Amino acid sequence: MGNMLANIFGTSPVQPLVNHVHIAYKCVRELDGFFGAAIKGDWDSAVEYRNRITGFEHEADDLKKEIRLHLPKSLFMPVPREDLLELLLVQDKMANRAKDVSGIVLGRKMQIPPVIAAEFQEFVKRNVDASKQARKSVRELDELFTSGFRGAEVSLVESLLEELDAIETDTDDRQAALRASLFEIENEIAPVDVMFLYQVIELIGEIADMAERVGRRLELLLSH
Repeated sequence: MGNMLANIFGTSPVQPLVNHVHIAYKCVRELDGFFGAAIKGDWDSAVEYRNRITGFEHEADDLKKEIRLHLPKSLFMPVPREDLLELLLVQDKMANRAKDVSGIVLGRKMQIPPVIAAEFQEFVKRNVDASKQARKSVRELDELFTSGFRGAEVSLVESLLEELDAIETDTDDRQAALRASLFEIENEIAPVDVMFLYQVIELIGEIADMAERVGRRLELLLSH
């Protein structure tokens, strides 16, 4: 058991969360290539991206379970264990959403209408950006832990979270614009396909929402 704990936590009780958010980000990052392939109708490549997404999601899920099982119940640190577990849960949802949305698109071999394809791809990229910024913010946890969640490191994290908020707001705006663009052409598309397109847009947008919630959990940690 001692060796297992050492392998998971090393010398820091927050390093596993940093490792986890990195895996979650890698999972989300694959969506860029996945949708690029889907838009081209290259389903062989889409399958490869989907397999990587699934692999990363499983890796994140396994690490999440290990952290929840073995995170010490009494840590000599200025933040509650429960808050770290809540942060972990939100991080994991970014990977879950990437797996969910890629599964729907691949399962139905969904066609993204060419007239909105470029706008759609940019929307995906901005959600990936939100996940990346969440990862960048969580990576400061180690330094925050070392500094006792005080000092200049707090100011740095606060600036990172402000940028995360700006990215998430941009994704909201892009989501509304994309939905409006789809509405303009939905009479040209089979109703069931329209329904699934709206669902896919919603699920992609939830990635940025989860990233923003990562930021909220970090703000809570800073408030202690």
